[in-house]
Amino acid sequence: MSKPLDGKIAIVTGAAKGIGYAIADRLARDGAHLVIADLDGATLEQAAERLRIDHGGRVEIAIGDLSLEEVARMTVNTAVTQFGTVDILVNNAGGGIIRSFLEHTPDTLRTTIDRNLWTALWCCWLALPIMKRQGYGRIINLGADSVRNGLWDHAAYNAAKGGVHALTTGLAREFAQDGITINTVAPCAVNTEQLATIAEKFPALAAKFLSVIPMGRAAEMTEVASMVAYLATAEAAFVTGQVISVNGGSTML
Repeated sequence: MSKPLDGKIAIVTGAAKGIGYAIADRLARDGAHLVIADLDGATLEQAAERLRIDHGGRVEIAIGDLSLEEVARMTVNTAVTQFGTVDILVNNAGGGIIRSFLEHTPDTLRTTIDRNLWTALWCCWLALPIMKRQGYGRIINLGADSVRNGLWDHAAYNAAKGGVHALTTGLAREFAQDGITINTVAPCAVNTEQLATIAEKFPALAAKFLSVIPMGRAAEMTEVASMVAYLATAEAAFVTGQVISVNGGSTML
């Protein structure tokens, strides 16, 4: 029985754990061969082995800081060298330094922009020529619902993720006639280790984050991955330039 992504080659960044791993797991289950990338090499190796065992497909790894052009280039080149092309790029690498704006330092501000915006910029810039030559591509960026609802302590993070949202629309228009779609999936709070840490250390703040979600809970990582998986398919050929919220209703329209 065929799978929706049989034979497709996908890069998933920030895939050693959390949302990125959930996305990689779903794409592998749907038949894709993978290059997974992350800064945490040891955890990434373990993630790759789990994916191979669970799904039987090929999984290659790329270790390093994707905010650096040479690391992003190495990641894309790994896909081309090992598989011959890149069909799907999921720009999940990121991670917010969540604090009130005036508590940020120059280093935390730069890190927030680097992790969330430069990682996506470099990977798009390097993958798009390959996709354009073959007349096919799917780029899915991970954004943030907080860009739309102005969540507490998220101003710097929103500056980075807002850039990702804007990158999505600009690229989608530019490559709309090349068989390439570019979209953003924007989650609200998600049940990750980071959210659990915030809930443990700052329960009142975590409660505020959840208070804006009408469903009264955080998203599950698999719920985010399912939207990414749909946008990665051929069926989503007429969906481009969209920021699609997976948010339990925390923003509407």
